[in-house]
Amino acid sequence: MSITKVNVQMEKLKQLHESLLYLSREKTELLKQGETGSLQQLLTQERKHIQAITKIENERMHTVTDWCPQQGIELETPTLSGLLGFLEDSKEKNLLQSLFEDLAFLVSELKQQEQLNAELTKQSLQFIHLSLDMLQPSLNNVNYNKQTGVSNKEKRSVFDSKA
Repeated sequence: MSITKVNVQMEKLKQLHESLLYLSREKTELLKQGETGSLQQLLTQERKHIQAITKIENERMHTVTDWCPQQGIELETPTLSGLLGFLEDSKEKNLLQSLFEDLAFLVSELKQQEQLNAELTKQSLQFIHLSLDMLQPSLNNVNYNKQTGVSNKEKRSVFDSKA
């Protein structure tokens, strides 16, 4: 078995992450516009992408785990970065290295985009809470309070004089 299968899986992961990044940018625009209906549809698409990424990532991990012992490579936890150290310089290694770097960049960019989306969502919720607080009267203001006769305010006379 050659490393080609891992390269194919990495290419699929790269494509899915690019598509997920596109969806994340679309989500930013929908959050700015406040379109919740479209946002729900986009979140469904996003969930499907994440499931596909998880499936392919698990397949890739199994492929690397199976490939290493067949090649006589002993790694505690077979990872791509560890695998790259054992591969001879070849077209496949260079392709795998390039895909690995591209995927790392995409994940970093996706993380930044999702942080922006989380901040926009947080600000939207704060605005909603503020609006609700302004629209709903406080219970203390609606009802009359029972007068107890004792006031916490310091009573002052009209004239500030000392005798």
